[in-house]
This record gives sequence, C-alpha cells and structure tokens, in this order.
Amino acid sequence: MVTEPELHPLLRAAGLRVTRPRVAVLQAVHAAPHADTTELLHRTRQTLPEVSQQAVYDVLAALTDAGLVRRLHAGGSVARYEARVDDNHHHLLCRSCGTIVDVDCAVGPAPCLAPDDAHGFTVEQAEVVYRGLCASCSSAPDPVTT
Repeated sequence: MVTEPELHPLLRAAGLRVTRPRVAVLQAVHAAPHADTTELLHRTRQTLPEVSQQAVYDVLAALTDAGLVRRLHAGGSVARYEARVDDNHHHLLCRSCGTIVDVDCAVGPAPCLAPDDAHGFTVEQAEVVYRGLCASCSSAPDPVTT
C-alpha cells in the first residue's frame, strides 16, 4: 500500500499541488486497482468524509490528465481507474462478474501491437481487453441449465 508521504512527490512531479482530496483519491486508486468512481468515492470518504462526489470526479480528471492514473474504457461498463501507468499492459475482463486483471504485453515492448497501416500516426500505446469468464464464473453452474 502506498503511503500518503509517497504521493506528495508524485503529485508535485506531475505539476499538481498537493491537496487533501488529490492525496485521498490517488491513495484510493492505488488501494483499489480497476475501481469505478462509486468505489473510489466510498474509499476516499473513509479518509476524507466531507469530500463531494464532484470533487472526486474533478480530481480523477486532473490525475488522468497529469498521467498519474489511467482511465479504463472496457466497452459496455463504467469507467474504471488504475495507478499502473508506467507501462503498456492489457486487461482480462470477466463478462459475468466484471473482474478486471492486468496482463503484460503479449508481444515485445510497447506498444507491442502495431496496425498494418498507421495512417501517419506515431503509435505509442495499444490497449487490448480480453473478454471471457474468470475462473470463479467458469466453474459456477449455469442457472439456465440447473
């Protein structure tokens, strides 16, 4: 678990002032990888009870813009956030329970995948979401057949 004093230099290095809401939200993201905003609001309020929902949204936007957190767009589900931003990795997503797990690049260094025709873009990152069933959901009896 990352401690509050460890977060101060990260915020400063990203050009952000160290504020109680920023520290609390960043600490929540580190503590709960792949959490959605509802979970992050709950965790932030454990440390900072008076924080508003809008303040958490604003802090998440600032942290994302500063590159301290990554917003995950796993199509069809709510946005989730993670603090693992120092590499190009991918995700496994359980289509039943919504569990998300990090997986390292399958092929070589970042971006690890390249389009056949980049149309003039310089590709820096590739995002892959593998969808399927986690071990728990795979072994659960199918309610339709039971």
